[in-house]
Amino acid sequence: MKSVTVNGKRFVPYISEEALAAKVAEIAERLNHDFTDKDPVFLGVLNGSFMFVADLFRRIHIPCEISFVKLASYSGMRSTGSMKELIGLNENLRGRHVVVVEDIVDTGNTIVALQAALESREPASVQICTLLCKPTALQHELQLDYVALEVPEHFFLGYGLDFDGHGRNLPTLYHLQEA
Repeated sequence: MKSVTVNGKRFVPYISEEALAAKVAEIAERLNHDFTDKDPVFLGVLNGSFMFVADLFRRIHIPCEISFVKLASYSGMRSTGSMKELIGLNENLRGRHVVVVEDIVDTGNTIVALQAALESREPASVQICTLLCKPTALQHELQLDYVALEVPEHFFLGYGLDFDGHGRNLPTLYHLQEA
């Protein structure tokens, strides 16, 4: 795997496409087991989770639904610390099991705000599934139910994650090479 340059920044490989696929398969297996006979609603958080959600959902073999919401907390390479408006949640979640699918949890601010927004819709449960978690960056105590990878406090790119809108299409996960 080679390094890539995006918007003038050099990114080096962190985890291969094949290793990501194996992690996604592990999470899907657990979800299939844990939600048998529960008909969950998977809620993908756009834009960053779209590749993870697609790969994960193809491996889900239980009755379920999927929907997407859009919210944002990043500007460039930094979290803004607040969630912008939640867009696109039109489903009735009352009494339903909801699995939120995120690309990355770092500070936890987005998850805390999203959980509060979801709780007002009276779901039976809300589970959090994330591709990446930066445990040392967390600013909240969170219950993350499904974590594919715990990662250090690097800036990541690829597999849906972007740098100012670029690099989402890369199948490998990269991290910023520090000078």
